Amino acid sequence: MKIIPLYFKLSILIIAALLFPYIGKSQSKKVVIGYVGGYKGLIKGVDQIDAKKLTHINYAFVDIKNNRAWLHREATDTVNFRHLVMLKKQNPALKIMISIGGWTWSGRFSDAVLTDTARKGFAGSAVAIINRFNLDGIDIDWEYPGRHGLAGNVYRPEDQQNYTLMFKELRKQLDSLQHITGKKYLLTTAVGAFKDFLVHTDMASAQQYLDYINLMTYDYSGGKIASHHTGLYASKTYIAHNNADEAVTLFLAAGVPANKLVMGIAFYGRSSILKPHSTGLGDSVVTSSKGYGYTTIKDSILKIKGFKLHHDRTAKADYIYNPDTQLFISFDDEWSVKKKIKYVKSKKMGGVMFWEYNNDLKEYLLTTINKTLK
Repeated sequence: MKIIPLYFKLSILIIAALLFPYIGKSQSKKVVIGYVGGYKGLIKGVDQIDAKKLTHINYAFVDIKNNRAWLHREATDTVNFRHLVMLKKQNPALKIMISIGGWTWSGRFSDAVLTDTARKGFAGSAVAIINRFNLDGIDIDWEYPGRHGLAGNVYRPEDQQNYTLMFKELRKQLDSLQHITGKKYLLTTAVGAFKDFLVHTDMASAQQYLDYINLMTYDYSGGKIASHHTGLYASKTYIAHNNADEAVTLFLAAGVPANKLVMGIAFYGRSSILKPHSTGLGDSVVTSSKGYGYTTIKDSILKIKGFKLHHDRTAKADYIYNPDTQLFISFDDEWSVKKKIKYVKSKKMGGVMFWEYNNDLKEYLLTTINKTLK
């Protein structure tokens, strides 16, 4: 046995002690991924984004045409990419990614990844976009493999295996590009945060190619009962199975590592008109729609006479209700966001993401995310 001198052992211990705080800090850093929408054209106020509060920006969205990733609005997409990349002057570590699909543009995924040839072509077109604009990775928002999303979307049983094969091919081509540029490229996905999504995918296999899996833990409401659209836990007021905690539990059980799971936060509300004489949560809905962004809720709606803010301390979720107009709005606020961040830390998750930036231009929730993560 070789004897190591005592002074050498002490040197190693001293170096390890000095480095330990920095190693721990690096490993525990959580991502803050913000979806920024360019699907309507030019993004307004890009220069107002506080890039230091974000680790990633996912550009929403890139479309699919003829089985290839396609810039639906190339004239404005090009400008948007240039402006977003300029944010790296504020935060050189910021990653700018394209997100392909989304609710409206997911209908062509099934055809685009149906065969080996199609997958290679699709992946190549997506990689070409990020290479052309000097971006940092690809996010896939397929709503949904193997099941219906928007009416008219194509889906088929083969989506389950092709979903994984798509990521395998994307990862392969991203790694090939890395060999040329020397730059590490990211691959992520946004997923339906409910049980049926896992029935139609093989997330244990897919996750090996992915850096992060963004749980869309919102839009849970929309039924006949006034409910939380982005609740952390189930409420005692009404019976429902979809909530963020259940989604995390399901994805962990499906074989996804906790450090790849990213908690979704809604920067917007969901609104409903309830039946006359209702009291709020759990009562019958007459009509539903997407509500207001959080900046508008905080600065305007909450100041309207008749509205009252309610914290559901079981679900860790918020809502407001006006009995005079029967308007019910469910949303995330600073209180519920703090609860979600605490949950993310306790579960050792990868971090948080939100949809979408322009719903809270004053960054009330983004500021809360940053302060609470620290």
